[in-house]
Amino acid sequence: MVVVVRGRWRWVLLGVGVVAFGAGLYWFQPWKLWENATVREALPGPSATGAAAPSAVPSAAQPRTVAEGALISHEHTTTGTAKVIRLGDGSYTLRLENLDTSNGPDLRVWLTDAPVKEGVDGWRVFDDGKYVSLGKLKGNKGDQNYEIPAGLNLSEYTSVAIWCDRFDVSFGAAPLASHA
Repeated sequence: MVVVVRGRWRWVLLGVGVVAFGAGLYWFQPWKLWENATVREALPGPSATGAAAPSAVPSAAQPRTVAEGALISHEHTTTGTAKVIRLGDGSYTLRLENLDTSNGPDLRVWLTDAPVKEGVDGWRVFDDGKYVSLGKLKGNKGDQNYEIPAGLNLSEYTSVAIWCDRFDVSFGAAPLASHA
């Protein structure tokens, strides 16, 4: 059966189709799969202005890695290293080094209490328990730092996830193993 749409209805259907197509483009943002944003942040440390040379800074004030893990792929191929670093002033930062993942809509960096699982079983577990968002992913490639809120009990968080908030899925994640 062929239905022929005539007159005004043709324009209404065309308008609805254009709006639906535009909404789909906004929601999925497929062009981001081909856009890369590279970030090259240095590890936070003592200010070079008016401070002693780095070699003269006491070792207690040097940044120290307290936990780290290798990123694994989930929804998108993801590689790199996630490190929790204690800075010289006693604050903590999450550092993503050599990150390489896909770009996407509404990507976040989360500390979570969820176990990191390989494959499809690990894609959606990170919002099931406790998590804290450290902010939007600054870039899908490179080295970047995320301030960890003061007073956060780091022993309660065992993993890092690159989380797509729009589709509730992990692009990649890393278990955090403590350094002794």
